[in-house]
Amino acid sequence: MQEEKKYIIEIATSDFATTQSAVAGGADRIELCANLAEGGTTPSYGHIKRCREMFDVLLFPIIRPRGGDFLYTKDEYEIMVTDVKLCKQSGCDGIVIGLLNMDGTVDVARTSELIEIAYPMEVTFHRAFDRCKDPFAAMEELIGIGCQRILTSGQKPTVSEGLDLLIELNKKADGRIIIMPGSGLRKDNIKLIAEKTGCTEFHSSLRNKTKSAMQFFHPAFEYSEESYMNNSIPPEEVKQLRMSLP
Repeated sequence: MQEEKKYIIEIATSDFATTQSAVAGGADRIELCANLAEGGTTPSYGHIKRCREMFDVLLFPIIRPRGGDFLYTKDEYEIMVTDVKLCKQSGCDGIVIGLLNMDGTVDVARTSELIEIAYPMEVTFHRAFDRCKDPFAAMEELIGIGCQRILTSGQKPTVSEGLDLLIELNKKADGRIIIMPGSGLRKDNIKLIAEKTGCTEFHSSLRNKTKSAMQFFHPAFEYSEESYMNNSIPPEEVKQLRMSLP
C-alpha cells in the first residue's frame, strides 16, 4: 500500500491577527513577517515574542532588515545577525533569509555564517533565490552549506509561470533540500503544482483586506485603505488550500 504524502502548508503572515487566523485555519508553519507589501521584513521582537507565547505552531520569522534588493551592507548584515540570535533566544523553530552578491550569486559566506548562528533552528532561503543568475548552481551551494529549504516561484513572478523550473529543481534536488513553491499559490492551482512538481511543502500569503472596526472615519481619509483597512487571512482559505491537495 502506497504511503500517503504528508503535505506542509506554510502561511506568510503580516501581524499578530493574521498569524492567529492562519493558525486557526490549520497552517503547519508560519513565515512571520512585517510589511508583506514590500515582500516581508523582519517583525519586531515584541511581535515574535507574543506569537511564540501564544501559538503552538512552527514559527519562522523572516530576517530581512529592509525591502528592496538582497545585497546587504556590513551594518545591515550585523542587524541580521542580532535578529537571528533573538529568534533563537525566543524559541523560534527556524528563520527565513536570502543574501546575494552583486553578480547574482548567493552570498555563500554570510549565508553560511547565519546558518551556523541559527543552529539548531532550520533555515529557509527565500525568493532572493528567484533573482539568482543560475538557479541550479545556487541550489547546490545552499545544499553544501546546510540550508534546509528553498522558497521559490521558479524564477518567475508566480508558481504557475515558473512551473517548468520548479519541476526541474525538485528533480535535481532529489531529497537533498526541500523545494517549496510559493507566490500566487491558491486553492485552484495547488493540486496541479503538487502533482506536476512532486513537492510536498507549499507557501502562500492568502492576502486579504478587512474593514477597520473604527467608528470615526476622518473625512479627509475616508477612502484611504492605509487608514481604514487591515490585513486579513480568512481561516477558511487556509483550510481550503489543504483540502485542494491531491
